[in-house]
Amino acid sequence: MMNKYVDLATYPTPYYIVYEERLRRNLDLIARVADEAGVKIIMAFKANALWRTFGVMREYDVASTASSLNEMQLANEELGKLAHTYCPAYTPQTIGRYLAGSSHITFNSIAQSLRFRADVERFNATGDHKVSCGLRVNPMCSVIETDIYNPCCPGSRFGVTASEIGELPDFIEGFHFHALCESTSYDLEKVLEAVEEQFGQYLPRLKWINMGGGHLMTRKGYDVEHLIGLLRGFKQRHPGLEVILEPGSAFTWRTGDLIASVVDVVENSGIKTAIVDVSFACHMPDCLEMPYKPIITEALDENAQQQAGSGNVYRMGGNSCLSGDFVGDWSFARPLQAGDHLTFEDMNHYTTVKTNMFNGIQHPALLYVHCDGKVEVLREFTYADYKSRMS
Repeated sequence: MMNKYVDLATYPTPYYIVYEERLRRNLDLIARVADEAGVKIIMAFKANALWRTFGVMREYDVASTASSLNEMQLANEELGKLAHTYCPAYTPQTIGRYLAGSSHITFNSIAQSLRFRADVERFNATGDHKVSCGLRVNPMCSVIETDIYNPCCPGSRFGVTASEIGELPDFIEGFHFHALCESTSYDLEKVLEAVEEQFGQYLPRLKWINMGGGHLMTRKGYDVEHLIGLLRGFKQRHPGLEVILEPGSAFTWRTGDLIASVVDVVENSGIKTAIVDVSFACHMPDCLEMPYKPIITEALDENAQQQAGSGNVYRMGGNSCLSGDFVGDWSFARPLQAGDHLTFEDMNHYTTVKTNMFNGIQHPALLYVHCDGKVEVLREFTYADYKSRMS
């Protein structure tokens, strides 16, 4: 397919737009951390799977983690690498395919590891590469306030607690833990203390430890030097362990936006709602799940809002039939009207991977701004995309 380039001044909304320059900025920082800390940092597909942008990832020799067969195959095809795979539960029908496409495979429970031990040993004896097996452990150290994103909350289905391990199966070569979500290096420090205290007896016999995701090292204000020092210290205490991190958001943090247009303004009980040509439920689902209020570039910041008072305040309403498809409120310097463009900032990580076609709402196009300023259309969606998902 020939590349299609467009002029943003005339391109219709809605569309997601991703910036190569911003991707490179994040990749440069991540590469520095990996080099100075002596660790391996791989990308989690669950936060970003826009494979048409992976050309820049390949330049940085990025590897990835996968949690499904589709993610694993994407890693194999578009990054040209075997995946570090973790799935809450493998099956006899899927384990062979996972082994064929993975360099590392992490089991969620002792029972799963024992169930598929023979499959692993058979593959390692006959396959074209060796797969290193790990076990997900749960330090039960909660540093995340939102339970929907907290894998260490009471009753969590993720990982094995220290009291459950007993004698570690001899074919387990690594531990994997995941306890962060857009967290700081100081949160990681707390979790590492819990991991070493609870699972330290097993670490000398392991080959690797995967510290999972949630390391938001590319966020403004993140203490990168503290992270590097923390990782170096861990490696000094455990010199035989390869250390792996697998952040998702950090790779694509603030690398893309969602551009929408106001299509109508309605008012009810004194609340003005600007209806836009996108949907929170379909195109920005984390805004409703977490929930959180995204930044709109054209809206007033907090200081300007205080000076402006209560005028020109709008709720944003999605263009779907879901009653709860709205978020608010934002203040603007002037009244909004149909045709106004709005920029919902930071809508790449955990956004483009979670979109859906509820209500048959038109899916935003995907645009990519190259470093030379050219704007490439990666994908435009049509009725055929909607119909092909249904049967």
